[in-house]
Amino acid sequence: MLRVVVVAIRGKKQGAKIIGFGFMTFGFSLLALIIAGLVFHYFSLHFFYGMLYLVGVLGILISMSLYLSLSISNTNKNLEVQTQKSHALEVENARKEVELEKAAELKEAYNALEAAHSTLKSTQAQLIQSEKMASLGELTAGVAHEIQNPLNFVNNFSEVNTELIDEMNHEVDKGNLPEVKSIARHIKENQEKITEHGKRADAIVKGMLQHSRSSSGVKEPTDINALVDEYLRLAYHGLRAKDKTFNATMKTDYDPSIGLVNVIPQDIGRVILNLITNAFYAVSEKNKTMTHLTPYPLEGGPEFVPTVSVQTKLQLPLPGGRGSDGANRFVEISVSDNGPGISAHILDKIFQPFFTTKPTGQGTGLGLSLSYDIVKAHGGEIKVNTSEGEGTEFIIQLPVSL
Repeated sequence: MLRVVVVAIRGKKQGAKIIGFGFMTFGFSLLALIIAGLVFHYFSLHFFYGMLYLVGVLGILISMSLYLSLSISNTNKNLEVQTQKSHALEVENARKEVELEKAAELKEAYNALEAAHSTLKSTQAQLIQSEKMASLGELTAGVAHEIQNPLNFVNNFSEVNTELIDEMNHEVDKGNLPEVKSIARHIKENQEKITEHGKRADAIVKGMLQHSRSSSGVKEPTDINALVDEYLRLAYHGLRAKDKTFNATMKTDYDPSIGLVNVIPQDIGRVILNLITNAFYAVSEKNKTMTHLTPYPLEGGPEFVPTVSVQTKLQLPLPGGRGSDGANRFVEISVSDNGPGISAHILDKIFQPFFTTKPTGQGTGLGLSLSYDIVKAHGGEIKVNTSEGEGTEFIIQLPVSL
């Protein structure tokens, strides 16, 4: 029996140590009885058996009590551990359920956001196209006026040439060769003028087509001065065609040293057209306001003259500064007016999409926003200086080296 207990203890069996403790208690008690009998010379066999029985029973009871206590304690511990595991599992399951619900919500939100983004991109493309068509509408009247002039010259010189040809035929019949040569010379001169004005009309049409077609996104050498001057006149005549009472003084100062600059001409043309159109609109509105307030200005008093000034300049880096070798040169295009200026409380909003001070139906609010994006895409900057009641100046700075 003792051997079994020893093996159980070595095998770390549950309760083996308690049973072993019972055997040890029984052994020590028996040894104590024997020693007591020898010491006190009192050793009765009946007493020995009685005490032995008592010690054995007590040892077994104590061992069983300890075993049961330990077993109950272990059971309670195991139950507590299982309860904790069960609770942790419930918490984990609840957390996973919440995560699954959140994942489903996030997926649904992502799908909704993706659909909204797709719709926004489509709407943005439509709005950009609308703004482009609006600017094209501004050009249409100006183009009609600009193209009418060379067409008039073509028609007039063609009629003159028809008359000269009839006259030349008459002189040929008369055999007047010197007069025939003189008439032929005049016909040639008129034909050269017809060709010149025909090319002028062709250039105007090509410019309009270039503005109306989608941007290729490719930079090309562009005559900035010619581009600015073209859109200045087209914008002016476009407004004149819509409002016969409109009139404004145009001042230009083009720097001939600029030469050709690599830009996307359709895009930069839209920026220039937008700024010039806004400038003409500003001076026109101020003129209407002042005419309404003072329809009969005092004699000798100051008279408001709507004026739009356009200037180009090749700016060089500061000597000794970054890019002083000329690599960082930039072209500056300035469009200024003597209109009402921009109020300080809206100055920081003018480049925001859909912001406009024009009445409903007269502006999309995308002109300056798109202009800002186009100039930035060219690596340049667009700045504004304004004085309320006195006028506004927009400055475009485009790098030459890019």
